[in-house]
Amino acid sequence: MAKGGVAEYDGCSVRPAHQNKVFRSALFCALLVTTSCSRSPAPPSAPPAAESVADSRVCAGCHAQIFETYRRTGMGRSFYQPTGDFTTVAPVYHKPSGSWFSMLRRADGLYQRRWQTGPHGEEVNAEELKVDFVMGSGIHVRTFLHRTGLHQTGVPDTGHGTLIELPLAWYAERGGVWALNPGYDSERWPARRKVGYDCMFCHNAYPSIPAGHDDGGAEPVFTGTMPEGIDCQRCHGPGAQHVAAAQAKGVTAEAVRRAIVNPARLPAKERMEVCLQCHLETTSFPLPDAIRRFGRGPFSYRAGEPLSAFRVFFDHAPGTGHEKKFEIVSSAYRLRQSQCFLKSGGALTCTTCHNPHDVPHGPEAATHYNAVCRQCHASLTAGRKHTVEANCVECHMPKRRTDDVAHAMMTDHRIGKTFEPAAKAAYEYRGEVVPYYGDDPLYAAMAQLVAKSNVDAGIPRLEAELRKGTNQRPEPWVELGDAYRDRGVSEKAAAAYREAQRLRPDSALIARRLAGVTKDGELLRRAVRTSPDDAGAWYDLGLLEAEQGRKAEALASFEKAAALDPGMADAQNSRGAVLVETGATEPAEQAFLAALRLDPFLADAHANLAALLASRGRTAEAAWHFEKAVRLAPGKALYEFNYGVTLAREGNYNDAERHLATAVKAEPGLAEAHDLLGGLLEQRGQTGAALREYAEAVRLRPGFGKAQLDLGTLLANRRELAEAAEHFRKALADAEPGIRQQAEASLRAIGGK
Repeated sequence: MAKGGVAEYDGCSVRPAHQNKVFRSALFCALLVTTSCSRSPAPPSAPPAAESVADSRVCAGCHAQIFETYRRTGMGRSFYQPTGDFTTVAPVYHKPSGSWFSMLRRADGLYQRRWQTGPHGEEVNAEELKVDFVMGSGIHVRTFLHRTGLHQTGVPDTGHGTLIELPLAWYAERGGVWALNPGYDSERWPARRKVGYDCMFCHNAYPSIPAGHDDGGAEPVFTGTMPEGIDCQRCHGPGAQHVAAAQAKGVTAEAVRRAIVNPARLPAKERMEVCLQCHLETTSFPLPDAIRRFGRGPFSYRAGEPLSAFRVFFDHAPGTGHEKKFEIVSSAYRLRQSQCFLKSGGALTCTTCHNPHDVPHGPEAATHYNAVCRQCHASLTAGRKHTVEANCVECHMPKRRTDDVAHAMMTDHRIGKTFEPAAKAAYEYRGEVVPYYGDDPLYAAMAQLVAKSNVDAGIPRLEAELRKGTNQRPEPWVELGDAYRDRGVSEKAAAAYREAQRLRPDSALIARRLAGVTKDGELLRRAVRTSPDDAGAWYDLGLLEAEQGRKAEALASFEKAAALDPGMADAQNSRGAVLVETGATEPAEQAFLAALRLDPFLADAHANLAALLASRGRTAEAAWHFEKAVRLAPGKALYEFNYGVTLAREGNYNDAERHLATAVKAEPGLAEAHDLLGGLLEQRGQTGAALREYAEAVRLRPGFGKAQLDLGTLLANRRELAEAAEHFRKALADAEPGIRQQAEASLRAIGGK
């Protein structure tokens, strides 16, 4: 299941190079090496070659019973296409986001639909996407996924093949409930959240990905037919060589065994790491919990190799209130805290209790797991030192609600004498990120910056590691550049990105980062030539072209980005903004509406659409969209100001004044807001406060004719005629004929001309 927090650092994780474009409306003018034995193989650097992976169904020929029981386990059912047993569900309302969801069955399959209610009670921002896959066995949860860009043949179009996590999920608690996925239960859920390679790593076998997409930061695209569920090879390694040996004549049984990894023959540590590849997660919240080793593809881990050769794991620092955290994938993390594990000397592993090929349920499960406990603790009940109650697990490994998934009840694997409830820690963490499993100073330094947990200490720490001169990878330089960019230190950010580019000159991702701080259009043009199917590169190029006033080129770049990634709401929003600037208001309105269908919580699109509607006299609709914008991005001066203008035009002066006051507080240099606020204050008889707002407006912009005229008029009404005349004369220099005419008339009226 895709998680809301940073579960695994992917190297050059994509972050926005620029803010979304918001236009100033007319309102402002008023990311095989087959194992040959049962010991630790050399770590591969890439996913297994297609010919080394067997169709897992062939395993049933020799291992029929194991195959049959395994496919009924949670791992065997972790990812699959929906079948006819999925039923529809009545609309589910999510109050925080004001959104409705439903599951519908069409002739060609299962769909999830979502929508909101508009200003007149009509249905708006509706989107209906087909459910192509289900992630999760249903023991705890089922998440529904849509695969983008599919032909009718089921083969993805070039440049598409991403998996989108749909918001509504099914949870097993209380016999089955429908609720939103983790990360969605908020006022603003993440529209079109793409399932990353780290999520798929623990829910599938070896999916195919495009060339170049094993680099950190690449868009998570899947090609060809998707495997369904975690197959035999994820724990035993790619099996084609084993199958070939088993089918060959004259091959010994030992040779057949040596052509596959049998975890049972591995040393205890490596045997447990086969499980830990998926079941070890220190936290699902931003930290990061792990960084994948440079040069390792997302699906390149092999059973039997050291897990630390694939990932380096991190944790919150001791004493920060996170010691007792209990999360949905914390079973191994919690087990490793148990005295049973710590005192076993490595003998206690996951398979001590769990047979991965056949997981018992119900009373059979209780009998099985309690029998495992009594292998070590039989003397407790025999000597009457302990209760005669037979259910050890119920007391010492209780089921609990997890901290990160509200509707999930999981077995707590921290085996303890008593139950210790956790004090739920804050989502955001600001402090030291410490090594947990595997250690490397360079990765540890990067970990301070990846989720911005410890930036102040992390920047100099990473710089010190890079000064050693041993690193030949771009990822640390990109992370350093990102840290400086986020702090607004463009020169140091550019220097770090240039060093990354020296190490990876063909990277479009690095070119985009560098162009973001240098405004170098040639870098972005080179990026789109190098990676013509990279929608993000085209989008960044469009932003730069728009900033430079090259409207036709910007429009073409945004349209290219939207064509490559039809789910990119930002591209539609920015396209609409450029269309407004060219006077194409009807196509602009459709572009903004398209952006909001893709992402109903894109504040910029709400604000842009509202400004356009207001300029066309549709003030009630405009006010509704402005209200959405200011709720989604509270305190943003541009939104607050335009909303205040619209409310004033509707005669709602009290609310208009409130939003204009918020605008000037958020951006004190916004002269237009001061002027309009002054007008509202004057209308309410607060002439002293109005005078201060007008005076501030003309101080900020002496050439602002309307503010000069307003200030002069107020002074004239106070019989301060000499000062009034001075401001009327300044208004005479305004570019607007109407302002000049009013200034002339006002001067004549007070005898100043």
